[in-house]
Amino acid sequence: MNSRQRFQETMRGGAPDRLPCLEEGLRDEVLERWREQGLAENADLERMFHYDRREWVPVNLDLLPALKKWPTSRRGLKALRRRLDPDTPGRFPEDWAARVKAWRKRKHILDLRLHSGFFLSMGVHDWTRFLEAVFLVSDAPALVREILEMRAELAARMAERVLDEVEVDCASFSEPIGGNDRPLLSPRLYEEVVLPTYRPVLDVLRRRGVETIMMVTYANARALVPGMVRAGFNCLWACEVEPTAMDYRALRRQFGRDLRLIGGIDLDALLAGKAAIRREFKLKVRPLMAQGGYVPLADGRIRPNVPFRNYVYYRRLLEASARENLAPGRGPGLQRPL
Repeated sequence: MNSRQRFQETMRGGAPDRLPCLEEGLRDEVLERWREQGLAENADLERMFHYDRREWVPVNLDLLPALKKWPTSRRGLKALRRRLDPDTPGRFPEDWAARVKAWRKRKHILDLRLHSGFFLSMGVHDWTRFLEAVFLVSDAPALVREILEMRAELAARMAERVLDEVEVDCASFSEPIGGNDRPLLSPRLYEEVVLPTYRPVLDVLRRRGVETIMMVTYANARALVPGMVRAGFNCLWACEVEPTAMDYRALRRQFGRDLRLIGGIDLDALLAGKAAIRREFKLKVRPLMAQGGYVPLADGRIRPNVPFRNYVYYRRLLEASARENLAPGRGPGLQRPL
C-alpha cells in the first residue's frame, strides 16, 4: 500500500499493510540541538525513519486584505464580508493547475484545511481582541454567529471549488480553544453559537464524499468533544494536552470506533526515556491499535528538550508496532521491547 491507501484503510477501521507513521515536522531548533547530541550534519531523517507524507491543499481563507480593526458591532460587518469574497485573487496559488494534475497521481495523504476555529475566526491575535471576542460571544451571540457564518460561507465555497478538481483524503478543522483545565468557552455556548456555523462546510464535505472529517484540538477541549461528534466530526487529533484530560482510552470507550483518533502519545514520555515510552505503548497505544481506526503519534510537535536518543527509540517502537498490522479484534502482539 502507498501512504494514501494506508491512511484511508486505517480510517475505515480496516487492515492496512501497516499503520501510517506521521510526523508533524521537526523545527530547525530541534535539529540543531540534536546535532549537539550526535546527529550528523548531513543526516537524512527521512531515510532513517518511515514517514508517511501528508500535504495540505494551499487555499487562502484569510481576510483579503486584512482588517486593521475587527468589528465589535454590526456596523463593521459590511467591510468584513468584502474581505471574505471567494473570488478575490490570491485564494489559490498561481500553479494551481499543475498541483491538481500532480495530485491526481499522488500516493500521499492530502488534507484540506478549512477552518481555524472560533478564536482565530474572530480575529484573536492579541489579548485585547481576546477580551473583545469573549465578551461578544456572551453579550452579542447573534453578531458572533453572523461573523462565523461569513467565515463558513467562504470555507464552503472554497471546499466546493477544490473538490470539483481533486479528491482529498481528509478535511480538517483546527480548534485552539482549550485552557489548561477546561475549554475557554462553555459547552453550551460552543454548541449554540459556534458549532451551528460549521454546518454549511460539513454539509459540503459529506455531500462530496469526504470520509474523514477531522477536528484538531489544543490543550483541554474534552468537554466540547461530544458536541463535535454530534455535529459530524468523525476524527479527533488532540494536541499539546495533559494526557488525563483527553485520555484516548476514555474517548474510545465513550464514542467507540466511530470516532477515529490520531495522536495520543504523551510527549512527556519522550522526555522521560525508554521505560516511559514503553509504558505508553503498552497501556495506551497497543489497545487502541487493536481496536482499529487509530494512528499513534506524539500529542504535539517534538520540542528541543526531547533527547535525540529518545526520539530514535520512540520512532523505532512506533514503526515496529505499525508493521504488525493489527486488524481490529486481533489484539496486541509485540512480544518484546526494542
